[in-house]
Amino acid sequence: MGSKMNGTRPDKSQLYHPKMPATWWLKKSSYLLFMLRELSSVFIAIFLVVFLIQVYQLTRGPEAYVAFARKLSSPGWVIFHIVALLFALFHSITWFQSTAVVMPLKLGARELPRQLMTALNIGALVAVSIVIVILFNLLRG
Repeated sequence: MGSKMNGTRPDKSQLYHPKMPATWWLKKSSYLLFMLRELSSVFIAIFLVVFLIQVYQLTRGPEAYVAFARKLSSPGWVIFHIVALLFALFHSITWFQSTAVVMPLKLGARELPRQLMTALNIGALVAVSIVIVILFNLLRG
């Protein structure tokens, strides 16, 4: 009926393990951008944890929230939030670029160019952001 599978494993000394330097990702700009995109996730995760702590401080009362908000207004936290915002924008743009590749939009037999798809997504992000800022300012009074 066929040969049985052999349960032996290859000799590890015979396997090829290429030596890679720790700085392999600095050799090509596409690798560097990939690693920056991965690093952006760490900053976004830290931002979300800080945000959840901030929401928790709201449940503890106004004094606890104000004390926490004062800590967040220190120069270190302000710089962190600026870096996190820049990483979030970078992450969003690279997401929009990959979306144009993975899910191309077809109009009839024609496929929209990837750059146009990316531009439309970024335009939608900007439009929604403007609407949120306007609503925030209207509700704030």
